[in-house]
Amino acid sequence: MPLQVLSALMPVVLLIAVGFGIGRMGWLGPSWVKRLSTLAFGVLTPVLLFRTMSRVHLEQLDPQPALAYMLTLGLAFVGMLVWRGFNRTAAVLALGVTYSNAVMIGIPLVAMAWGEAGLVTLFTLIPIHSLVLLTIATMALEVVLAREQLALRRQGAPAADGGGLSGAVVRAMTVGARAFGRALVHPVPLPILAGLAFAQTGWQIPSPLDEGMRWLGLAFGPLALLLVGLSLARSPIGALMRPALGLCLIKNLAVPVLACGMGWLLGMRGLPLTVLTATAALPIGANVFLFSQRYGVAQDLVTAGVALSTLLSLPGILVVMLLFGAS
Repeated sequence: MPLQVLSALMPVVLLIAVGFGIGRMGWLGPSWVKRLSTLAFGVLTPVLLFRTMSRVHLEQLDPQPALAYMLTLGLAFVGMLVWRGFNRTAAVLALGVTYSNAVMIGIPLVAMAWGEAGLVTLFTLIPIHSLVLLTIATMALEVVLAREQLALRRQGAPAADGGGLSGAVVRAMTVGARAFGRALVHPVPLPILAGLAFAQTGWQIPSPLDEGMRWLGLAFGPLALLLVGLSLARSPIGALMRPALGLCLIKNLAVPVLACGMGWLLGMRGLPLTVLTATAALPIGANVFLFSQRYGVAQDLVTAGVALSTLLSLPGILVVMLLFGAS
């Protein structure tokens, strides 16, 4: 079993290491990385997601992983807000301990370890990030921002927006609804939902087209892992090691344990519980950094956390695979 597990994980480690080496040697500049990322997420990802879900019927889907995952992320998100206080930094860090890199690392890892059956479970979890988690984080951050502006107004300082706290809540709900709409047409959840809808028609993708889509889907995993390595090569951890490590211990250790326990309590066993736990153990996703940039908080900490979380996730996922097994 250990040899089987290592053989499933080693290609992931190898491709990330190759990408890291390419990045450190400067063979690919930032412009090339951006172009490759556009290719991976704009073309290869939607094809892979649509093709996989185009053969899945609704009666085959197990709602328990999605329920367990939503409960886990909700508890972790609220817990971080309570612990750090209801402010912008706390909201961004709450997103950091809940938002997994389920596409760039999760898809190739699950595909290599547990095959298409594992991917079906993973693809029921991925939309939760975009449709639920990012929307909730956006609403929380908008409410916090409005509260800060209201406090500045009361102190006589100029504020960028008005309307009071009740207006802030309405504004946050409006922004959240827009965020949900943008997430719905994102290149990740949209092909999942479209592929699932296609499967219910009973139609099949024509064989030549299906084979071409299969080739494109196979190209995603290696390219995504190379991009992870390239990103790591440009992500210094430096003096933020201690707070970044604390963030990673929650994301890479506490949240997976919570997810496993939640799944177990809901009666999950076997492959769905394995994929649920492995997804929760994945490193912090890049969207968290985009949120930290947009709201101007914890940018250096999130950058260090993403890099360190990616490094620490590999032994964590290895433990999950040793405990639950790999196909």
